[in-house]
Amino acid sequence: MKTIKYSRFLTYTLAWLFLSIPFISCEKYLDVDTDTDSPTTAPLGQLLTNIDIAIANTVDFRLWSGDMLSVYTHQFTAREEQDQYGTKADNINLNNDWDTIYLTLTDIETLISQATESGDMVYVGIAEILKAYLMSVAVDLWGDVPFSEATLLEGGTVSPVFDNQEAVYQAVLDLLDSGKAKVASGQGLSLPASDDLYYGGSTTQWVKFANTYKLKLYNQIRLSSLFNQADFNSLVSENNFLSSIADDFQFTHTIAQAPSDERNQLFIDAYGGAQVAKYISPWFYEILMGMNPNIHTGNKDPRIPYYWANQLTPGQFPRDQGDTTTGDPNADYWDSSTGFFSIRFGSIGPDRDHAVQTDATFPGIFPCGGRYDDGQGFARTIASGTGVAPRRILTYDEFLYIQAELMHVGLMSGDAGAKLREAMEASFAKVDQVVAGSGTSQSVPTLEGSPEVIAFMDGIDNEFAAANDEKRLELIMTQKWVATFGDSMDQYNDYRRTGYPILADPNGPSPEYQLDNGDGWPLQDNLTVLNNGFQYSFFWPQPELNLNQNAPEQKDATTVKIFWDN
Repeated sequence: MKTIKYSRFLTYTLAWLFLSIPFISCEKYLDVDTDTDSPTTAPLGQLLTNIDIAIANTVDFRLWSGDMLSVYTHQFTAREEQDQYGTKADNINLNNDWDTIYLTLTDIETLISQATESGDMVYVGIAEILKAYLMSVAVDLWGDVPFSEATLLEGGTVSPVFDNQEAVYQAVLDLLDSGKAKVASGQGLSLPASDDLYYGGSTTQWVKFANTYKLKLYNQIRLSSLFNQADFNSLVSENNFLSSIADDFQFTHTIAQAPSDERNQLFIDAYGGAQVAKYISPWFYEILMGMNPNIHTGNKDPRIPYYWANQLTPGQFPRDQGDTTTGDPNADYWDSSTGFFSIRFGSIGPDRDHAVQTDATFPGIFPCGGRYDDGQGFARTIASGTGVAPRRILTYDEFLYIQAELMHVGLMSGDAGAKLREAMEASFAKVDQVVAGSGTSQSVPTLEGSPEVIAFMDGIDNEFAAANDEKRLELIMTQKWVATFGDSMDQYNDYRRTGYPILADPNGPSPEYQLDNGDGWPLQDNLTVLNNGFQYSFFWPQPELNLNQNAPEQKDATTVKIFWDN
């Protein structure tokens, strides 16, 4: 027993040290004149700031599970184990999310305890709302998770029980109500301001977020026994949700690199390394290009140059591996008409693992503060963009797509088609907002109100009007998937709930992709395979199962679903 307790303590301690490195500069309350034998408690503002940063990191890219989720939702592809849905129980990024969630939960409990004692109820309310968010993410990833005993380590609980996921979700809904009431009370001698990295202390916006997040959760659980129609109706009647992009719940990244790198995590990962770490999914590419024969056919999305940037110019032959003598581009996926260069999901082709640093397409200015694609090509370096793009968690346009879905299924009154149009308009406005705040030196056209955007939305409207009910749901979910590019957590939830968008399937009908360069080197469907089932939840981290005596046996992630997944 002592060995288990010590091992668990060591694991937590090392994880805390690792995760706290970027935050050391925030901990100025540990002054050199302080008696270190009698440490003081952390100021509420310092606790909240550190919690806010950890919330943003959860399910983000680079060190966290965004790397897996973005491949599972087919907006990126990879050579690593997440290809073919192969993430394992010892995956470091997934384990980082588990550690981040539970270390942050401990900080949240500390904030709640200290702020309750001092009577600063706005801080308590924000902490409860963030606790609700964090635990809903934990359930959405793993299902049953520690909750009721998760923060009792100081009291000697080293093996917390795994609580029933529905019970955790009910607690999450209750926390949102409790937190909202405390925030709205305005009580406290100390009130959040600049230490609140999301809303700058605005209680009005925190209440809107709590309501909107609760609506999102009700949408997720609408087919489960946990759905409470009366409470849902009351929430809708209150009608106090995110009302513009100014209310977006997002973490603001900056260009600062010292004392810690504050740039967008996806940008650092994609643009900062020598190798190509992020490949844009060809499936995603073909849908936005209007090439997919089953959805948005012939309706090219105007967001393409904002979403990714091609190093190759249209018609330029691949430089890294292309054979000019034979004309073989030696590319797993290359569109000669645009310069788009990537690898396919499940590829076993001979060209998948080539070094393609100067040919590969990179994520663009919208998802990560990278480069806007002006069609002139570029040579990717860390200076190719600013890295200034927010970590979007729940935005106004996403809320409008949620409303469109709820209207479509009859849980809210209104015209689902009209709401879809409103959501698309907000999505284009969001791209413009991100670009305007990126600090780019490029000349980037405004999307909102442009003829190309209006024509694109008219095309979606026509497609929606001609569709049956099931196809209309697919259209709503596909546009939501496109609009939330770079925020894969909710996309993963949406696919599991609804089956949409339709994802690439190497075992599906041929041809899987529509690309044809007409150059004698066509894509071959037999060079993409799928040998694993889709993971409907993630494996519990193996280190947790090894150390926690109350942990369940490891699951089969391809069959064990989250309770709301119907």
